[in-house]
Amino acid sequence: MAAKTEVVFVDGVRTPFGRAGEKGMYWQTRADDLVVKAMMGLLERNPSLPPERVDDVAIAATTQQGDQGLTLGRTAALLAGLPRTVPGYAIDRMCAGAMTSVTTIAGAIAFGAYDVGIAGGVEHMGHHPMGVGVDPNPRFAAEKLVSAEALNMGNTAERIHDRFPSLTRERADRFALASQQKIAAAYTLGKIQPDLIAVSTHTDSGWALATRDEAMRPETTLEGLAGLKTPFRPHGRVTAGNSSGLNDGATASLLASADAAKELGLSVKMRMVSFAFAGVQPEIMGIGPVPSTEKALRKAGLTIDDIGLFELNEAFAVQVLSLLDHFGIDDEDPRVNPWGGSIAIGHPLASSGVRLMIQLARQFEEHPEVRYGLTAMCVGLGQGGSVIWENPNFKGKKR
Repeated sequence: MAAKTEVVFVDGVRTPFGRAGEKGMYWQTRADDLVVKAMMGLLERNPSLPPERVDDVAIAATTQQGDQGLTLGRTAALLAGLPRTVPGYAIDRMCAGAMTSVTTIAGAIAFGAYDVGIAGGVEHMGHHPMGVGVDPNPRFAAEKLVSAEALNMGNTAERIHDRFPSLTRERADRFALASQQKIAAAYTLGKIQPDLIAVSTHTDSGWALATRDEAMRPETTLEGLAGLKTPFRPHGRVTAGNSSGLNDGATASLLASADAAKELGLSVKMRMVSFAFAGVQPEIMGIGPVPSTEKALRKAGLTIDDIGLFELNEAFAVQVLSLLDHFGIDDEDPRVNPWGGSIAIGHPLASSGVRLMIQLARQFEEHPEVRYGLTAMCVGLGQGGSVIWENPNFKGKKR
């Protein structure tokens, strides 16, 4: 059997993330135009890549209808100006859509079928609210395969609080506050802006340019968070303040074999080490990254102590905290989401996996002492996804 081909993360970009709904900056912008804009920005940043060398395009969306339908990878490739010889397809793994786009393209590269691929995701939650048009099979309820609460992500987060009493609302609020503070600091230092692709938007008052994430709340205080209502349960612990919001946005990344990257003069920002997906009870879907991370570590021959940077999707603060507690990591560990996360930036479902990778790649550049990093996220209906990456800038001693 041939040896596995080394897969590298060449580059990644995203649109600024907007608030979903009529007051959001993308209300009059098409979903497919968002991901096309991200793809065009990605190609412009990598001029040494001949467009015809792209072997495939995988674009994820959770709600694949309207302007998020019609085999997004193919339609986005055509709209982004790629040659008609470049194929494409759509993917759905809910929140881990873009992450699955990456791992699917990476698998084809590792197999030797592809040299270069584009992977990303888009979610316009203003146009396509989560669950709209869905018709769950009645067997789920009739045969008690899945609790009705499993279809409401906020309820699943409350159940994690129930299962682990040490995961209090106060801890969740403190973690949420830190996310807001860290992203504000990152913006001030110019850490986020280099990977944002500006988007022209149209509003009732005319044309504008989206250049920043819209949902950030740097004025957040612990007292303000403590006063928020708990919409999923009376006297609950999950609030709008310690959860990610409803958002619109798109991401795109460029993956290649190490040999192709060298041939084409492409950068290497990260090397893929391993990835894994795992299933858990849908009613407590937020703990999914625990078994997927354990599996990815096992496949890589690593332990959690080998991970020097963590980019964990903050669907809910309690979901991240459950993973930290499981692995014995402190809530305020500086390795975890050092530039903030989805609670502050936003979580346009199927696009977020690549957003984690973009931030990790930038942090690798600043931390040559770190060899391995983890991107991980929970997934609706009881799944988790994890990808382990190696830092090509690592200067330490290798085992």
